[in-house]
Formats: sequence, structure tokens, C-alpha cells
Amino acid sequence: MEGELLPNLFRTEYRKIVGVLCYLFGIEHIEIAEDIVSDTFLSATELWSVNGLPENPTAWLYTVAKNKTKNHLKRSSLFENKLAPDIKYNAPLSEEIEVDLSVKNISDSQLAMIFAVCHPSISSDSQVALALNLLCGFGVQEIADAFLTNRDVVYKRINRAKERLKEENIRIEQPSTAEINERLGNVLTTIYVLFSEGYYSAGHQNTILRKDLCAEAMRLCYLLVENETTNRPAASALLALMCFHVSRFDARVNESGEMILYQDQDETLWNQELIARGGYFLNKASVGNELSRYHLEAGIAYWHTQKESTIEKWESILQLYNSLLILEYSPIAALNRTYALSMTSGKKVAIAEAEKLDLKTNHFYFSLLGNLYTGIDNQKALQHLETALEISVSGTDKATIIRNIQKLKESM
Repeated sequence: MEGELLPNLFRTEYRKIVGVLCYLFGIEHIEIAEDIVSDTFLSATELWSVNGLPENPTAWLYTVAKNKTKNHLKRSSLFENKLAPDIKYNAPLSEEIEVDLSVKNISDSQLAMIFAVCHPSISSDSQVALALNLLCGFGVQEIADAFLTNRDVVYKRINRAKERLKEENIRIEQPSTAEINERLGNVLTTIYVLFSEGYYSAGHQNTILRKDLCAEAMRLCYLLVENETTNRPAASALLALMCFHVSRFDARVNESGEMILYQDQDETLWNQELIARGGYFLNKASVGNELSRYHLEAGIAYWHTQKESTIEKWESILQLYNSLLILEYSPIAALNRTYALSMTSGKKVAIAEAEKLDLKTNHFYFSLLGNLYTGIDNQKALQHLETALEISVSGTDKATIIRNIQKLKESM
């Protein structure tokens, strides 16, 4: 238990304390904030191993972080010459700086950090990497593992983003209405990408890491929904979408880490509480005239939490996909639409639509064609599945395709 506690606290509390210190000092002093918090956890590692766990480990960390911050500021000439005039952007200074680690200030600092990290001057890849690092407490190696890349790439993305924030003199402060209007799209995209990496990435079988990514995306989105100024319909729609998807997380893979197709999922493993929560946020998202991709995708995800295969269900999903493709075309969305089309109009109609897409570098394209041709031309179905197997790079996907090939061969 003790061995697990400190890493868990590092994940949850590191980001909070760093966020508060950056909120206090400004982004140009981000390394100081990170050093103070890292030193706090180093002290915890050393002292807890000797003295045992304190009665309230989180409170202990907060107290030590506050003291280390004050000690650093007192002895630092940087504080006297550069930092003091800028703290809270010329807010009045008392003799002793107060490090506010209240729940409200932590939430405020996290919200301010999200909008700073998602500044338009930073590339989307760097936004996601920096968000995972600063806002979610993920280490460089964890981020590299999540995105199936190497740590040097992630390290460079994070450093480029930090330097860009300093060059642009981006202030970490509560966003104005204009800034919310300008950057909310970037913020939601970053959260969506973060979530998608956790939910859809089958390239690795680290289920804990994938769940952590999803949980962090939902936490960040909840910060937006919880705050009056950023509580926009699109944010509620994205949170609804994530609730619906995560409700089926445990039913999507078997014990070997292989994907389980939707129609084969065990409905009893679906989290009904999360489904109800998704319905609540989708209802909240329905106010006003705004219609985002998140509204439409949340609608599609909602229907997938209704296991019974009815015409109403698949017609609704098809119409939602039609609207999504008009609003924001995506080849993958178009591919997914053809499955709904097969459920409403039959496999032959869906095959004709799917083949128009001609996504010959995508293994999901050939997997879908294999599914659609099954029962119509099994030999052709087998060819498509074998092609999907050949071009797939994920071990998990390969295992699923092999299982489908074996099932088809047994029926031929």
C-alpha cells in the first residue's frame, strides 16, 4: 500500500501544486515551480521511508511545498529583482507570499493552465504533450508509451511548447470571454485527442495507462463544465461523449487484451451510472443553437449504449453520421457510417458505399469489407480480412482479425 501511495499522489498532486505555482509566478518561471514540487516529492520519498506515512499525506505534501516555495523565494535574488514585481501580475504584495492550495485556487489554476497550454501559437501535438505533462502529471516516458513514440520526441515537444509560451509572454490567468471564444475549440480538441489516445489506441495493452488517459481527459473537461465562464454546450457534449464511451470500456477487450466487437460485448459489464451521467451532460449540451461535432458524436455514442438492435437505433445513428460528415468530413467517420448503413439498408448497399471510400492503407477499411462480404461472397470476405491482417501494425488488431478469419473459415 505504502509503495503504491506515493506514485499515486505524484500523479494527482504534482500537477495541482505545479499549476498553483505557475499561476502565482507566471509561465516564465515554470522550471522553478517544477523543481520545488519535485524536491517536495523527493523529501517525501526520503522521510516517509524512515518515519512512515504521515497521518494526512496530501496535507503533508502541501505544507512542505508551501515551505519550500517560501524558503526559495526568501533566498533567491531572482525573486527580489524579477519575480516579486510580476507575481499575480502586479497584485499587491504582503511581506510573505501566500501559496494558496485551496480546492478553488487549484481549480482556477488548472483552468488558467489549460487555456495557456492551448494557445494558438503552439502546435496541436505539443499542446497535447504539454497538457499531459503539466496538467495531468504524466512523465515523458509515459506520454511516449501512450502515443507509441520515443521519449526524445515527447521531450522536444514539451520543451518547444514551454519556450513558445515564454516567447509569446503568455499569462496564466483566468481567460477572458474573448480568449474563451478564441481558444475553447483548441482546448476541446486537445482534451478529445487525449481521450481518444486512451480509448481507441489498441497499440499497447497497458490498460491502466489507457484508463488514466481517459480519466484525465474527463477531469479536464469537467473543469470546463464546472466553471461558469467556460460552461459551453460543446464542453458538456464532449463530456457526455466520454461518459458514454467509458461506460463500455471494460467490455471492449477480453482477458488477453483482444478487442471484442460491439455486437459480442457483454452488456452486463457496461457501467450504467456512467451512461446516466452521459445522458445528463448530453441534456445540458442541448441548450442554445450550437451544434458541434461533439454533440453528434455523443448522440452516436448514446445509441451504442442501447444494446437492442432496432431500426430506430440504426436509422438514428445513420442520420447522426450524415450530419457529422456535413459538419466536419472525416474518412473514418464515413467508414463507420457504412456499418450503420448496412444495418438499415443491407450489406450490398453498404458495400457499394464503402468501396467508394477506397481507403486502401487502412486495415479497418478491409476489416469492414470482410464483415460486409461475409454471407454474400465469403471468398472475397476472406481476401479482405487477409489484406487487413497484412497491413495492420497493432498486435491487438492482428489478433482480432485472425480470430475473425478463423471464424469465417469454419463457416465456409
